[in-house]
Amino acid sequence: MAPQRPHAVVVPYPGSGNINPALQLAKLLHRRGVYITFVNTEHNHRRVQATAASVLGREDDGFRFEAIPDGLADADRAAPDHGSRLSASVSRHCAAPLRDLIARLSGGAITGVPPVTCVVATTLMSFALRVAGELGIPSIMFWGGSAASLMGHMRLRDLRERGYIPLKDASCLTNGYLEKTVIDWIPGMPPISLGDVSSFVRAAGPDDAEIRFTEAEANNCTMAGALVLNTFEDLEADVLAALRAEYTRIYTVGPIGSLLDEDTDTSNGGGGLSLWKQDTDCLAWLDAQEPRSVVYANFGSNTVLTASQLADFAWGLADSGHKFLLSIRDNLVVPSGSGSSGGLPAGFAAATAGRCCVTAWCPQERVLRHGAVGCFVTHNGWNSTSESLAAGVPMVCWPGFADQFTNCKYVCEVWGVGLRLDAEVKREQVAGHVRKAMEAEEMRRSAVAWKAKAAEAVSPGGSSFENLQSMVKALNSV
Repeated sequence: MAPQRPHAVVVPYPGSGNINPALQLAKLLHRRGVYITFVNTEHNHRRVQATAASVLGREDDGFRFEAIPDGLADADRAAPDHGSRLSASVSRHCAAPLRDLIARLSGGAITGVPPVTCVVATTLMSFALRVAGELGIPSIMFWGGSAASLMGHMRLRDLRERGYIPLKDASCLTNGYLEKTVIDWIPGMPPISLGDVSSFVRAAGPDDAEIRFTEAEANNCTMAGALVLNTFEDLEADVLAALRAEYTRIYTVGPIGSLLDEDTDTSNGGGGLSLWKQDTDCLAWLDAQEPRSVVYANFGSNTVLTASQLADFAWGLADSGHKFLLSIRDNLVVPSGSGSSGGLPAGFAAATAGRCCVTAWCPQERVLRHGAVGCFVTHNGWNSTSESLAAGVPMVCWPGFADQFTNCKYVCEVWGVGLRLDAEVKREQVAGHVRKAMEAEEMRRSAVAWKAKAAEAVSPGGSSFENLQSMVKALNSV
C-alpha cells in the first residue's frame, strides 16, 4: 500500500505581506509532493478573484483554495485602525470555521483529498496552532518577518517587565528617549535603540491592546512544532543561533522568492496572490533605460502617506537627478477632506516628463531584479527588504510600522546596504540619500555580496535549499 500523501493546510494572515510568501512556501511544498489547501479569508478571496482569477483557477493535482470568514464588519474595513480591528476579529472568529474546514477536508467527503497532516500558520494566526493542537495535528509557524524581528517581538514582555515600556507619556515620542535608550541584552542581536525593536514600543499607555496582542502572538509561535523563517543562515547567523535555544526545529528557507525561482528555473519572481491589479507596463519602460539608472520607490501594501509626505518623496526623487519608477497604490494617501484626489502635486507630471514612470502596483520582484534598477526607496517591510537583498539593490529606508524599524537597523548598520531617512520626510534629504545610494561604491559592493550569498543559500546544497528538503522529509514522516 502506497504511503499516505502529506496534506498541509496553509493559513496566512489576511494581508498581502503574509499571503504572498505563504503561497510561495505552499508552491514549494506542493512541488515536492505535499497536498496543499491554501486558506484565504472570504473578503480576500473575492479580491483575488477580481485581480488574479487565473491563479485561483490553477487547482491542479493536490493544490486547492478554500475561504473562511474573518468576522470583520464591512464598515470596519475603511476605519483608520482597520489593521488592529482585523487582527482582533480574526483571532476571535476564525478558529471555529477553520476547525470545521479541517474536519471537512479530513472526513473523506471530498474525493481525492487525503486527511490533513499539518497546519502551517503565519504571523498573527496563532489561533490556528491551537486548533491544530485540539485536533491532534502537527503544526508549523511561518514567521513572515526576519529572525531578528521575531526575537525582538518575543522580548516585548521583557521590556515591559524591566520598565522600558509602556512609555511614561507622549513626550517620550519626541524627547529622544526611543533613540537614546539602548537595549544590549537581546540574545543574538547587536545593541539596538528601543525605538528600533518595534513600532509597538511607541504605545503610550499601559493597556494598549495592540502591543499586548503582538507580544502574545510572537511568544505563541513556540506552540508550533517547527518554525519556518524567510531568511538564510549567513544573513542572521547570530540571532538564529539564539532562537534555536527556544525552538527545537527551525527551517530557514529564504529568500523564498529566489528559492521558488531556483525550483522552477525562471527569473520572473516567485509570484503570488495580488490584492491589487498588477501593472506590467512598467517593465517595458525599464527595458528602455540604462543599467542601474532608475530609482524604484514603493511603500508596500499598508503604509499610508499624507499628501504632503507624498509630495516631498516625489519632488525628492525628481531632485535626485535620476529617472525613477514610483508606485502609488490606490489607498496610499490619506484623504485630506479638502477634495484633493490624493495624487501627485500639481505640475509634477510636466516637470518630470520623460524620466518618471508612475504605476499603481507592479510585480516587485521582477522590478527589483531588472538591470535598470539601481536603488530602492522602501518602507522596509520584510518581503521588500529580503527581495532587495536577493536582487543586490541598495536601499533608502523609511520605516514606519511593526518590524520595519528592526529591518532598517540591520539594512543600514549591520548589512551595510542602506541609508535611513528621518521620520519627518524632507525633500532635500530624499534627494541626497537617493544620490548617495545610487553612487556609493561600498554600499553597492555590500549589496552585490549579499546577493551572492542569497543565491548560494537557495542553490542545491545551500542552507535554504537543504532546509526545505528536510522540512518535506519531516512532513512525510508524520
